[in-house]
Amino acid sequence: MIQQGTWVKIQRQVLPVGQRAPQLPEDTKQVPFLMWAKGFLVAEAEMNSLVTVKTITGRLVEGTLTEVEPTYQHNYGTFIPELLRIGADLRRERWGGADDE
Repeated sequence: MIQQGTWVKIQRQVLPVGQRAPQLPEDTKQVPFLMWAKGFLVAEAEMNSLVTVKTITGRLVEGTLTEVEPTYQHNYGTFIPELLRIGADLRRERWGGADDE
């Protein structure tokens, strides 16, 4: 059981497949339009159950509970060697001199 007030992530279907816009690409039309939101559980609940959360901005949103205490999982991609030297290269081009000046 997940306690009331726990920070969670929910998912909700906004539009089913048959209600998607006609001008969308065919592969996009074949999947439902989904939304995700994070907020505090309004009442205790079980995973994958229909719940209501209160978002940071105070909105009440209903959806299926998918994650407890979600974390950010983004990054800035893989290492790019050219970006490592860009500062030194720009200083050298702008003001001349050695890289370590």
